[in-house]
Amino acid sequence: MMFFQPLRGKGAPTLVDQVAQALQAAMESQLLRPGMAVPSVRQFARTHGLSTFTVAAAYGRLVAQGWLAARPGSAYRVASRAAARPAAADAPWRPPKMGESWLLADVFADHSIPIKSGCGWLPSEWLNEAGLQQSLRQLARVPAAQIAGYGHPYGYAPLREHMLQVLAERGVTAQPSQIVLTQGATQALDIVIRTLFRAGDVVLVELPCYANLLPCLRLAGLEILGVPRSAEGLCIDTLQRLAASRSVKGLFVNTVLHNPTGASLSMANAFQVLQVAERHGFWVIEDDVSRDLLPGIGPMLLALAGTRRVVHVSGFSKSITPSVRVGYIVAAQELATAFVRTRMAMSLTPAEMLERMVYQVLRQGRHQAHLARVRDRLGEAHETLCGLMDSHGFEVFARPGAGLFLWARPAGRWRERGAARLAEIALRDGIWLAPGGYFDPAGADAGWLRFNVAYSLDPLLWKFMRRVGAAA
Repeated sequence: MMFFQPLRGKGAPTLVDQVAQALQAAMESQLLRPGMAVPSVRQFARTHGLSTFTVAAAYGRLVAQGWLAARPGSAYRVASRAAARPAAADAPWRPPKMGESWLLADVFADHSIPIKSGCGWLPSEWLNEAGLQQSLRQLARVPAAQIAGYGHPYGYAPLREHMLQVLAERGVTAQPSQIVLTQGATQALDIVIRTLFRAGDVVLVELPCYANLLPCLRLAGLEILGVPRSAEGLCIDTLQRLAASRSVKGLFVNTVLHNPTGASLSMANAFQVLQVAERHGFWVIEDDVSRDLLPGIGPMLLALAGTRRVVHVSGFSKSITPSVRVGYIVAAQELATAFVRTRMAMSLTPAEMLERMVYQVLRQGRHQAHLARVRDRLGEAHETLCGLMDSHGFEVFARPGAGLFLWARPAGRWRERGAARLAEIALRDGIWLAPGGYFDPAGADAGWLRFNVAYSLDPLLWKFMRRVGAAA
């Protein structure tokens, strides 16, 4: 692509802007015509001496604007003119109304927001599309008689057997009857809540905590108390005090790559949490949905304490795709039986077609290579985003260097005005931010925001922050 020559130096547009503008000009002049493939991200970056993230951000912007069609695993192609240019009669875009309902429900169906800095999933172009397509082709060859029924109450047996091998590699010994498949990790949490607790029970959550957990706990009529979380883990003094003064029944915790802060428990903190739970006799529900995005090894409460005290919940939305709603619970055998009864009362058997699809993806050799690439890309995005936050005066809670999330807050007046107000204004510019109040049982707003590192490198996001005075 010889029509692009990057400009550098003071006063030059950002490299992302330059790449996007050059490609758009080439498409408008018909140098690149609808249906033509553009160079891969790596090829373009190598040819022009750019970061792959610079090129990926530019391509992502052009996909969002309709100029390019994303073909992960194959190529980006120039979109048709109809896709690239909306009809003149289209109604002007209006931002949705910000609120808890939109963040926790409507947002999953709202594709109008161009910059999804507050979302909780990987970009579609990062997914293992080739593996998913191969899995679908294999499913299409399964005789109808084998998939006509409701499936097994515990879930698809080959997938549960595969998970036993994965758990064994992580130091966990279990039996097939201790694994219960569910329709996503959030349903797994709901099943655990409905089975273990009754209205009025006291449960502990992290401050901040996974936003979608809170409505599940409220619907069950539970009393929710918070335990502050630092970059190293839970505040043990607060945990001990609450456990000693209240009849605590359970603790919900993200062991690694915490949603929303991105932090992981230290090994010492993990042991201390388990010691308090053992001393006071409450359940520890370990939400471990992001472990596949963790490079190396991190503490796993299930491996440290076994199923006598720990109920382990996880799923595949972060490592495969959010639309494949398959999760699982690992628990003591008698508890697993109770979880199956609850799940059957809620929704009968799980979705075996999706479970078969996950199994086919996991058993492909390419899946581990795909995860390695995703971890590398997330690591690079963390480094770049932390640099942007530092240069804009943001306070960064923790610097995990891995996973989807960073927890940060802007400087100056916005700490007093609150993240919710900033998020409302950002929506007018087509930017989705996730304010910290949604991750707090009391809705406290101290200015913190959850940033998805894969969606937060767009220069327009940081241009907005500078314009509204959120940058130092």
